[in-house]
Amino acid sequence: MKQYVILGNGTAAVGCVEGIRSIDPKGKITIVSEEKHAVYSRPLISYYLEGKTDLERMKYRGDSFYDDNACHVLYGTKAVSIDPKKKQVALKDRSVLDYDALCVATGSRPFVPPFEGLETVENKFSFMKLDDALDLEKALTKDARVLIVGAGLIGLKCAEGIRDRVGEITVCDLADRVLSSILDADCAKLVQKHLEANGLHFLLGDTAVRFEKNKAVMKSGKTVAFDILVLAVGVRANTELVKDAGGNVNRGIVVTETMQTSLPCVFAAGDCAEGFDSSIGANRVLAILPNAYLQGHTAGVNMAGGNERLTNAIPMNSIGFFGYHIMTAGAYDGEMIEEKTGSGVKRFFVSDKLLKGYILLGEIERAGIYTSLIREKTPLDTIDFDLMKKVATNMIYSEKDRRKTFGDVV
Repeated sequence: MKQYVILGNGTAAVGCVEGIRSIDPKGKITIVSEEKHAVYSRPLISYYLEGKTDLERMKYRGDSFYDDNACHVLYGTKAVSIDPKKKQVALKDRSVLDYDALCVATGSRPFVPPFEGLETVENKFSFMKLDDALDLEKALTKDARVLIVGAGLIGLKCAEGIRDRVGEITVCDLADRVLSSILDADCAKLVQKHLEANGLHFLLGDTAVRFEKNKAVMKSGKTVAFDILVLAVGVRANTELVKDAGGNVNRGIVVTETMQTSLPCVFAAGDCAEGFDSSIGANRVLAILPNAYLQGHTAGVNMAGGNERLTNAIPMNSIGFFGYHIMTAGAYDGEMIEEKTGSGVKRFFVSDKLLKGYILLGEIERAGIYTSLIREKTPLDTIDFDLMKKVATNMIYSEKDRRKTFGDVV
């Protein structure tokens, strides 16, 4: 009986389990989970604080998932080393797991710069895990002043989740705009205006450099008083296990299209992996939930002796703030073509007669059609591009292509 070990218990791990079981129904699967919770949907932690969901509905799979797939889960522990020659994983409790195939799905961790005086701040939190949200929740009061360092996805979702439970929220970021990793300057201004209309205050192009208990001293020299500090500066992939074992690591653990690392019988998936991004034709970390599952499933299939390759992964984001929806995908290369809508804007990025990426603000209905055009590298001269700019519909395809792709639905 083959022995599988999965390090991590998030979305990528679920994909890995289901990939393994699609090929091998009997092999032994052991999951090493640093968190003490069953797998949950991490993007929902802000909705939990907002009161839009609860711990039960946050579960990514049902209560019987592990039993149904004959998985043994080791909660509250973590791997400390991998020995690829012995094919063993050592855990922090000094126990050792043997494996025939290993998947490293260890995710990422918050990046905390070495702020002067940070140790003097009593109520400081990260916002990546369920336990972070539960700890933060205990500190929330109706009159609390909150300072969030970081105007990216994590920081802004935290702000949305707690807005109605605190007195005021200030968000600072060294970047000159919100969501700088996924939005261009013009789109960021539209989103910032909406966020400000919902009570958030921003200090952009500025950030904390020193803390004095409940006061932040900014790079500009300004001071910000606060009761609660949330650090959402960024994340770092957890690559150390593979790096220390001699594996190839850049920003993430370098993997092939099969999710194989440079170490024999060792695979990687999820936020810790640096896989192929078809929108740029090169490897990079794609730290988003759908790709984590796809990478995990691909790893699992190949761990079990199957043959699956992930060749069309692209960066994607679908997110909303206070009812305002945002979707982005692909790379912002080439000519930018804009279409204004009733509630926002659509920006398409075109190069070599291909759709390379898009930014949608406000109207995001059926955006999967745009994503498919990027993934499938569909030549834009084979579709009705003028119609595509205005509305995402199957009618952009020729009748022949509609029948081929969608069957009798024309």
